[in-house]
Amino acid sequence: MTTDHTAQPSDAEMWDERYRESHRIWSGNPNAVLVREVEGMPPGRALDLGCGEGADAVWLARWGWQVTATDISRVALGRAAEHAAEAGVADRIDWQFHDLGVTFPEGEFDLVSAQFLHSMGDLPREEILRRAARAVAPGGVLLIVGHAGFPPWDHDHAHMELPTTDEVLASLELPEGEWDVLLSAEHERVQNDPDGNPVTRTDNALKVRRR
Repeated sequence: MTTDHTAQPSDAEMWDERYRESHRIWSGNPNAVLVREVEGMPPGRALDLGCGEGADAVWLARWGWQVTATDISRVALGRAAEHAAEAGVADRIDWQFHDLGVTFPEGEFDLVSAQFLHSMGDLPREEILRRAARAVAPGGVLLIVGHAGFPPWDHDHAHMELPTTDEVLASLELPEGEWDVLLSAEHERVQNDPDGNPVTRTDNALKVRRR
């Protein structure tokens, strides 16, 4: 038996290694667009795709949502579960491991959130987002937030396609007359560069509601 030393790590292994690089790689705060767009919605069932270390899911649970949160990294899911326990909302969140290009959570949801669902690996993003749309219950909302561009210091993602909200909407292939577009726009946010200097970034958001 021979061993293939050239085999590439799986996406799950790649993300586990990325999370192991530091004790925490995200801020621990919920994404600002999620907070802005979901505040005021009556809580129900939410699906958080690519939940990372769990800040969005914990915030949703605190506001009364019953959350299913998924990620491809078991390291991230472990940290997320710890965050939920510390916040006192562990009973409101179901943490699930999924490689979303292969498996997808079951059920219908009043909110499906995909915040920065980008990957350095082989991620069938359009297919995943179409499945996300199919998981939205009647009257429910799909919220997709993504990068509109990467900063100069980020060379790892240079090859990654960053669609506009119009392109994302078209790729969803939503049945005509069954959905309303509530938001389709770019927005700016400030992020510190590796030297600690503030840099303005541009992201975009698409919010659609099933009739």
